[in-house]
Amino acid sequence: MSQAVGQVGTETMVRVENVHKSYGTGATAVHALRGVSFDVPRGELIALKGRSGSGKTTLLNIVGGLDTPDEGRVTVDGLDLAGLDENGLLALRRDRIGFVFQSFGLIPILTAAENVGVPLRLRRADPREREERVDLLLSLVGLADHAAQRPGELSGGQQQRVAIARALANDPALLIADEPTGQLDAETGHSVMELLRAVVRSEQVTAVVATHDATLLGLADRVLELGDGEIVEP
Repeated sequence: MSQAVGQVGTETMVRVENVHKSYGTGATAVHALRGVSFDVPRGELIALKGRSGSGKTTLLNIVGGLDTPDEGRVTVDGLDLAGLDENGLLALRRDRIGFVFQSFGLIPILTAAENVGVPLRLRRADPREREERVDLLLSLVGLADHAAQRPGELSGGQQQRVAIARALANDPALLIADEPTGQLDAETGHSVMELLRAVVRSEQVTAVVATHDATLLGLADRVLELGDGEIVEP
């Protein structure tokens, strides 16, 4: 049965309950997640840490509706993901969740402004409203003067800022970021992490960020550690 909106409580944005995920079968099966459970309150920035192979990306993909668990339950913004069909999951990802990845994922032939505006075009937003939202977001990430530049004309840090602005284009309730500073030097990564912290506050968005970056671990409201597919108790 589909989870009723708000049934998990209005103060909970994400609820993960006893989630298991394996790849393969038999003796060669890889158990990526083993009974993971946690809640993310609205408006918080949660940092997810753990060594490579600990299950961070798998967990983010399941929370973001990009993958499904073998067992367990995930609720996002009052919706039980198991109760959504493909169209429902697509609408969730389009309207309620913003994604930021370490590879930036910008379209090379589009300007910074055009990249940020892509999600709004997909929703067929009014052109004037789209332009105003794009201008606002580029200003928010400190790139108002770079709106007409293409990704190849921007530094790595600037490209990641464009990616963050694009993730916020549809005013999502949840921001998911997977190693957003993985391709950046320490100083640039620090500024991007501080930007994520500021965005959570100014846009009133909830964020779950997988990272090895000590800067974000210090800026996060809470840190969860994954080890061998399980939450490691502090």
